[in-house]
Amino acid sequence: MDYPNDQAPGAPVRSGIPEHGRIPKYYAVKARTSQLIAELGEGRLLPPERDLAPRFEVSRETVRQALRELLLEGRLRRQGRGTVVAGPKLEQPLSLASYTEGVRRQGRTPGRSLITLDRFPCPEALAAEIGVQRGEPVWHMERVLLADDERVGLESTYVAVARVPDLDTGFEPDSSFYAYLRDRLGISFGDADERIETVLATPREALLIGTPPALPMLLLHRVSRDTNGEPLERVRTLYRGDRFSFTAHLRGATGGSPVAR
Repeated sequence: MDYPNDQAPGAPVRSGIPEHGRIPKYYAVKARTSQLIAELGEGRLLPPERDLAPRFEVSRETVRQALRELLLEGRLRRQGRGTVVAGPKLEQPLSLASYTEGVRRQGRTPGRSLITLDRFPCPEALAAEIGVQRGEPVWHMERVLLADDERVGLESTYVAVARVPDLDTGFEPDSSFYAYLRDRLGISFGDADERIETVLATPREALLIGTPPALPMLLLHRVSRDTNGEPLERVRTLYRGDRFSFTAHLRGATGGSPVAR
């Protein structure tokens, strides 16, 4: 399909023009910087603010505002004292495939770094979600998610000790929990309920992930069941909003309403 130059998908200026037709200075700088990003390519160093300001004939604060948005969108990233062109966002499917599988499909190396693995009596609010009685022991496993050694998220998993009794001794924390359940314990996932929202990380979470507290995060809540319909796990995962996007395949259902596959 042919598009006018300023309306092609991803065109940086057209989508930002307000109804009165006046383009904010910072947005025009953002558009020109986007073009520069495309010319430079992934991993290349962006010229500093002091060079971009005279190049675009604006103040350094205007340049700074444009770069802030590009950083939040994941088009740029900080490296040392400079700013470099970021690679494409990781696409994570909304499915029961594990994080490990999703990252590997994109040619990246997944990993995890263990922060916490402990057990405690299950509180009432959690008990029904993972299929135990109040007070029964549950595991809490917290891990930083990695892609090519870059910290991209934080995952907290809650599962009954009765379902996974040797989690502290038989599981390698940097590996896939889903693969462990399937291959070692013969437990397969049947279905899950998932909710997504945007949040800001707490100071502790931002420190663990290595991001500024003001960076938007994508928060996923998942309650999973096995193939017998029995509750299995509850997971809370924070993903960096500048490094992740999510995909889902939709198909038509009876009456024409789309549903996720």
